[in-house]
Amino acid sequence: MKVKRGSGQAGDGFSRILANTGWLLGGKGVGAILSIAYLAIVTRTLGVADFGRFALVLSAAQVIKTLVSFDSWQIVVRYGQPHLTAGHGDALNRVLRFCILIDLASAVAGGLIAAAILLLFADLLEVGPHMAWQVWLFCMVMMITIRSSPTGLLRLFDRFDSAALAETMIPVGRMIGAGAALLWMPDITGFLIAWAFAELLCALSYWGLALRVGHGRIGHWRAGRAIDARRENPGIIGFLTATNLQTSLSSIGQQVAVLIVGAFVGPVGAGLYRLANQLANSLTKISSLLSRSIFVELSRTSSHGKEALGALFRRTNRLALIAGAVIIALIATIGRPLLGFIAGPDFLPAYPLLLLLGIAACIELIGVSYRPLLMATDRAGLSLRITFVATLLLLGLQAALLPLYGTIGAAVANIVAALGGFAMMGWASRRAVAGDK
Repeated sequence: MKVKRGSGQAGDGFSRILANTGWLLGGKGVGAILSIAYLAIVTRTLGVADFGRFALVLSAAQVIKTLVSFDSWQIVVRYGQPHLTAGHGDALNRVLRFCILIDLASAVAGGLIAAAILLLFADLLEVGPHMAWQVWLFCMVMMITIRSSPTGLLRLFDRFDSAALAETMIPVGRMIGAGAALLWMPDITGFLIAWAFAELLCALSYWGLALRVGHGRIGHWRAGRAIDARRENPGIIGFLTATNLQTSLSSIGQQVAVLIVGAFVGPVGAGLYRLANQLANSLTKISSLLSRSIFVELSRTSSHGKEALGALFRRTNRLALIAGAVIIALIATIGRPLLGFIAGPDFLPAYPLLLLLGIAACIELIGVSYRPLLMATDRAGLSLRITFVATLLLLGLQAALLPLYGTIGAAVANIVAALGGFAMMGWASRRAVAGDK
């Protein structure tokens, strides 16, 4: 009977994962179509060299945002779920306000780091004194539009449909902004303004929908102090620190890689590398979407016993394996014509990078269940250590291979690091499902 009950719970959870991922994919489907259009506008307007400079600025801003921001949505889901189940709306509100304070502190820290980077490394980014203020303002927009807290609220209430709607504001905003920039300001500054507009539009949409969904269910905004969430939710600081470091480490390799490539081979190489990386990640976007849905369901299922948790974990693994195989086939067959259609013939040298980076991204897709499982079973520290080792492997291999093989070496480093992370995460996840410490 236990097996049947576990299977039933796993089936319900798996159905919700598919439904929630479907909502997210719907939003990303719109985004994918629009991204082809606005990428075509940007690449064809700026050309290879200026697009490389634009890519360096975007990567620098994303690195800063990744370093200082916390995945506070996971805090809202992980520690808000018991309060929601117990009907303790005020306690849930304190968790939410605690996460908002963290996001605000992150924005301040990010602004200071951005100013320091522009003062010290403006020449490396090739922005020059005349663009420094514009780049800093763009970085500040990226900081103040951190939207992890409202994202967590929508996922806590299973409103992935609302989250998908809010997320589509990024490609919609970029498409509108890119069109406006093409007409009135067809240069790097114009496209930076377009990208900043999209971030603001998305953040406002997230907060508007989150407050609407949570109305009447998230307690009172003046019920106690936000800092009391530390005492009421044991382990929240450790979990918060682990999620921040893990997100930073897993993302830093991808964004820093563009900066490293730019330092070794210049803006043209950086532009080709970023375009290939962006297209590869677009084709494997299902990875991050599945991860978000899986974490929510594994957090719920972890209290139902090892059988239910293991059954859900195995089903999500099979789904990820099929998705990864299909996407690798798509990259191999339509990757080159898609690249030429979007960016033009000048960017076709990026196809080998697209193929290699796509393989690396698909390896991560196949193991998409591993990290959410470790986080949901209170093994955030172990997940962090594995991510740290995998990131060191990536950066070390890039440092070794870039001088020898250029951008191809950097892409191969991604594959090797992805395989190493996949093996380590898989070993740790199997132990977690078995209940081993």
